[in-house]
Amino acid sequence: MNASPPIRARKPLLVTGGAGFIGSNLADRLAQEGHDVLVLDALARPGVEANLEWLRRRHPARLSTMIADIRDPDAVAEAVRDAGAVFHLAGQVAVTTSMVEPQEDFDTNLRGTFGLLDALRRRGGGVPMVFASTNKVYGDLADVALESVDGRYVPVDPALREKGIGETRPLDFHTPYGCSKGAADQYVLDFDRSFGVPAVVLRMSCIYGQRQMGTEDQGWVAHFLIRALRGEPISIFGDGCQVRDVLHVQNAVEAYVHAWQRIGAARGRAYNLGGGPGNAVSLRQVIAAIEDLLGRSIETHYADWRAGDQRYYVSDASAARHALGLHEAMPWRIGLASLASWLEREHGLRTGAKAEAVP
Repeated sequence: MNASPPIRARKPLLVTGGAGFIGSNLADRLAQEGHDVLVLDALARPGVEANLEWLRRRHPARLSTMIADIRDPDAVAEAVRDAGAVFHLAGQVAVTTSMVEPQEDFDTNLRGTFGLLDALRRRGGGVPMVFASTNKVYGDLADVALESVDGRYVPVDPALREKGIGETRPLDFHTPYGCSKGAADQYVLDFDRSFGVPAVVLRMSCIYGQRQMGTEDQGWVAHFLIRALRGEPISIFGDGCQVRDVLHVQNAVEAYVHAWQRIGAARGRAYNLGGGPGNAVSLRQVIAAIEDLLGRSIETHYADWRAGDQRYYVSDASAARHALGLHEAMPWRIGLASLASWLEREHGLRTGAKAEAVP
């Protein structure tokens, strides 16, 4: 597949949420490619300060920071004033949190995104924006007929089983998180249509990889690994047969960079972004793979299903792959072993896993 044409930004590239998991990996790649990067982050999520310090050590001449909240209109206006492009990843990221603090979720994800869009509209000049959306815009997919095969849910429809969920799937927002991200997703597309703000939406499935310190509420692949490496039990909500298509963060970052580089052709569209059918795994499969890496069993506990949880979600990412010129997704077992090695190297969690180091 042809590589994206090289672009050298003359103005700094703004990464909101740039100290977070995906944001820090994206900022690192952009700076490595010679771009000046402005990270805007409230540092609200525990542990992200370490990501920011890592970026500062690696790119002292390329990186600048603004410690501010995406809901602060003055800070946002200042951040976009000289930006050559915007990668918008700042947000409230957990469904569970949205069920407890729906106002906070609304303010951060929807009002914060609207404020950023309006700042770009008022600035003018056609500054491109790439937005981090979610597969939760499609709801719980309760109408998709499923069957259990080898301990994992798969669609009865063979075409859906082969390809996954495409962008033609009707939107169906569930939970406050689904509503806030879904409404923001639609605002981003409409600001492209109504006001000429060039924009691409990436509806992500489960992203995992280095710099992810997952929790029980978000980042489940890293969370499972961390708990297992510490010898702690893992809680599974549901029966563990639910299926997700996991995508390594290096592949996700490539999609963000290519979406910006190909903004002229890709703008005004939402693309599903995930590992696809080849990286579709159940929670139980991932735990079994971790047990293989560690050479020992893992204690697991089961609890009730959580609100809005999809028993099956696999992206049909073919549109993104073709429109954005993406490489094939990293096989999930290789990515899992690489994450385990990073956790051992950076956090002293012992694995014994043999994998090529991922920086």
